[in-house]
Amino acid sequence: MSIGIDSYDGRTLTVRAPLPPNRNLHGTAFAGSLFSVCVLTAWGATWLAFREQGLSGLIMVTDSQVQYRKAVTGDLVCHCTPDAGTLGAGLEQFRSTGRASLSLACTIDVGDKCAVAFTGTYLVRAELH
Repeated sequence: MSIGIDSYDGRTLTVRAPLPPNRNLHGTAFAGSLFSVCVLTAWGATWLAFREQGLSGLIMVTDSQVQYRKAVTGDLVCHCTPDAGTLGAGLEQFRSTGRASLSLACTIDVGDKCAVAFTGTYLVRAELH
C-alpha cells in the first residue's frame, strides 16, 4: 500500500498512500485501501496523542463505520483531527482506570469535497507487565 505520514502539526495527522498500488480495475482507489488508510490514520492519531502525554498502551479498533461518497482518483490523503474534548476525557479515563475508549473521525477529500468519511472507536488498554 505504500502508506506514509504526510504531516503532523501536533493536532492533525495526515497520512498519504499513492494511487498506483491501491488502484482498482476502474482506475480509482480500492475501497479496502481507503478503509485501511483511515483505520491506520486514526490509530496513529491515537498513538501520537498518548505518546505526547507520556502514556502508552495497546490500541485496538473496536468498531468502525465508513461512507464512500465519491471516487478517489489521486493519492489517498487521509486527515484525522481528534476532538479535543473527547481526547481529553479519554486521556483522563486512561490515567485513572488504565483503559480508554475514543471515537475518532477521518476524512479523505477530493478537491474540496469529502470522498470518504470514517469514524472509528479505539480502545486503549494499559499494557500488562
